[in-house]
Amino acid sequence: MENKLVDIFKVLGNETRLEMLKWLKDPMEHFDKPTAHLSKTISDKGGICVGDIQERANLSQSTTSHYLSMLQRIGLLESERHGKWTYYRRNEKKLRRLLKS
Repeated sequence: MENKLVDIFKVLGNETRLEMLKWLKDPMEHFDKPTAHLSKTISDKGGICVGDIQERANLSQSTTSHYLSMLQRIGLLESERHGKWTYYRRNEKKLRRLLKS
């Protein structure tokens, strides 16, 4: 478990990745474009389109994708692909367990 915590805190040591997690906690507040959100008719889990996260972060597509994949690799984000679009959401269960550690 200790090695996993080291990996998690390495990823969270970047301010932009932390901001991404904050934005995804309350996506309606941070992403006001209706197209940013995964329609509830498609998935009741929701999610935000990677392109809209990229726009908010003001980063290149490759850097944004890399940051999101790092957060997903350590289990703090989940993704769902619909056609050519990928939507991300927080893994609240994993975040709660991390906070209890």
